Amino acid sequence: MNDQQLLRYSRHILLDELGIEGQEKLLRAHALILGAGGLGSPAALYLASAGVGHLTLVDDDHVDLTNLQRQIMHTEASVGAAKTDSARRAIAALNHEIRVETVQQRADAALLERLVAEADVVLDCGDNFATRQALNAACVRHRRPLVSGAAIRFDGQIAVFDLRQPDSPCYACVFPPTQEVVDAACALMGVFAPLVGIIGSIQAAEAIKLLTGTGKTLAGRMLMVNLLESEFTTVRIERQSHCPVCQRELGVPDNGA
Repeated sequence: MNDQQLLRYSRHILLDELGIEGQEKLLRAHALILGAGGLGSPAALYLASAGVGHLTLVDDDHVDLTNLQRQIMHTEASVGAAKTDSARRAIAALNHEIRVETVQQRADAALLERLVAEADVVLDCGDNFATRQALNAACVRHRRPLVSGAAIRFDGQIAVFDLRQPDSPCYACVFPPTQEVVDAACALMGVFAPLVGIIGSIQAAEAIKLLTGTGKTLAGRMLMVNLLESEFTTVRIERQSHCPVCQRELGVPDNGA
């Protein structure tokens, strides 16, 4: 690190759990963020401010006036612009040293296969169940840790699926791809603005811990947040022997459980 970086990241370096070694890991790291909206906004901004050297953002949407209530990466001047372009400008204004790669298209399995293979950590900040499943499958294949977040109304959840660990579940262990799911839209259900900031910020924190090997992550657990009641609850989640994704990709034998 140069003198400017030592000064910029000094508050991280002062943390014994991170230090110079941890900060250097962040500067070399590559995070893939699927979604540049409510969750992706705080996640991307905090990863950029923390010095994660390479960010890839995927989103095919454009900034709408209704987004500004919660998607803090975008401004009134960005209305009508591609969210990826708005995100690039916001990150550059915050930390010009960060390399930002943007992909303005709806993510499909082929695109995710390529992007996940290139990343060190993956953040699911989207709102589409089918895309979540495709992203999870790619993360399982390439053994990339996946930080999954979701938020609607006053309720949110965060989980880490780290298939580098032998007993970690994958997203499909908890949410089977065959189950009937109706994607909940903020336009119909509403969402409490600070909720997405909290969930996205925790996603960034989990990604930073994964990249630096710091602390205990949410791997094998799910954190559920209810801001209406100010309740935070953690539950254990386990790998399912009948999971059609990680059992197939990892070659885990079915023990009949």
